[in-house]
Amino acid sequence: MHVLVVEDDAVLADGLSRVLSGHGMAVEVVGNGTQADALLQRAEHTEVVVLDIGLPGIDGFEVVRRLRARGSQVPVLLLTARDAIEDRVRGLELGADDYLVKPFATAELVARLRALARRNTPKPTVLALGDLALDMSAKRARVRDKTIELSVREWAVLEYLLQHGARVVSKQQIIDAILPWGDDLTLNAVEVYISRLRLKIADAGVSIRTIRGFGYMLEQTPAAHE
Repeated sequence: MHVLVVEDDAVLADGLSRVLSGHGMAVEVVGNGTQADALLQRAEHTEVVVLDIGLPGIDGFEVVRRLRARGSQVPVLLLTARDAIEDRVRGLELGADDYLVKPFATAELVARLRALARRNTPKPTVLALGDLALDMSAKRARVRDKTIELSVREWAVLEYLLQHGARVVSKQQIIDAILPWGDDLTLNAVEVYISRLRLKIADAGVSIRTIRGFGYMLEQTPAAHE
């Protein structure tokens, strides 16, 4: 991950650079908003920005405003003072993605930067295995050229299984992943959705395998290779 740190406090900037570098990140540091703005206009490799608000030259707000005006979606994490609630609100409204209040724990900074980078990673438009394909944009499931009808929760369960490939996922992990569709999902309900999905994808050269005591995983059947 390539991180741009924009911080005019040389001691803090150096400390951040050392911490982030120690976690395997490539770090570039600039000390004012004017430099940051110029760099962001040409630095396509920057994956996330750590941006102090109070900067010499143009301030952090203006850096964010210009960045978003150019159409850039690079994630920005603001560093703010503890008592500056209005600054946090303004920064988020201008297009910042997150903020941390000084002083902060470096472990939290690292975790937040990784989360922002994951969020900004392009997601595949189609998830596929064997002859089964989920078109994420059109919300359409197909076995070969035949569309199969899935309920919202069936779709969510199948999507989660496809996202995890050959890894085993537990019933509780499935429940946690699809909770936005309701809080009343039980372990038995997951079994029902799995049973329905097995019937619907039976001709896809893909099976949902039960790993007793652990959960489920998707695997291709020999027919998918014939």
